[in-house]
Amino acid sequence: MSTRHFLSLLDFTSDELRALIAQAIDVKQKLKQGVSHTPLSGKLLAMIFEKSSTRTRVSFEAGMYQLGGHAMFLSPRDSHLGRGEPIEDSARVISSMVDGILIRTFGHDRIEALAQNSRVPVINGLSDLLHPCQLLADMQTWFEQRGDIAGARVAWIGDGNNMCHSYINAAISFDFELAIACPPGHEPDAAILESGGERISLHQSALDAASGADLVVTDVWASMGQEEEQQQRIETFSSYQVNQEVMARANGEALFMHCLPAHRGEEVTSDVLDSPQSVIWQEAENRLHAQKALLEFLLATEA
Repeated sequence: MSTRHFLSLLDFTSDELRALIAQAIDVKQKLKQGVSHTPLSGKLLAMIFEKSSTRTRVSFEAGMYQLGGHAMFLSPRDSHLGRGEPIEDSARVISSMVDGILIRTFGHDRIEALAQNSRVPVINGLSDLLHPCQLLADMQTWFEQRGDIAGARVAWIGDGNNMCHSYINAAISFDFELAIACPPGHEPDAAILESGGERISLHQSALDAASGADLVVTDVWASMGQEEEQQQRIETFSSYQVNQEVMARANGEALFMHCLPAHRGEEVTSDVLDSPQSVIWQEAENRLHAQKALLEFLLATEA
């Protein structure tokens, strides 16, 4: 049996993803009830961080501990990954000593190269192209709040970035409608956009995208590596702020999500972030539970 990796939501079937969400909700309840659940006893996860992180590192490290395993943090400063060793060579060595590898990096090609040369499961903790682990948490949050998301209307407002790409993949996997509003020149990758078919619609107005939405989602305007573009992006994206006017266009019971960290007063106003419609803290916590379900799926059956 070939090694399963999680580089994209599309690496799993729709049924597998829904089963993961159900398992995430179950392990969350077990943790709250104090029920021991340690299927990864003796398992080791190597965590390669070439991009900084708060939520990804804490959630995976805590998740492995709670499942009975151990997580090992690797940074370019402290390994040969940052001193010129090809990632293909690192993959062969690291995967001979651990049960799984998490990587958070820039180019998605590095994640693909790692997976192609690894004998153990590789998890995409974020790349410039995709952020599938965040979508597991987002979908878990929706399922907890509203039930299945199939048939819902979701509005993505802001940059056509890795989060937007993963929402397109989620629309395919979970069968919902996705309305995307981006400034001209900041649309999502054309091939990924096309893959979504008729489920996806592009809008130049945030108000149009939010119209009738059941869920409104945004992200920072300048991602890691784009700090020098911050001021220019503030000007470009100024009309794509999620504020009360935008939320008023959505359904009255619409939820708001943001993967965090948020720049209050830029991509979203504080009154939206702190409103009853906002589920950002539940969403952030669910990174832990969704990833525990993912880790168990990938590692518990590995020899």
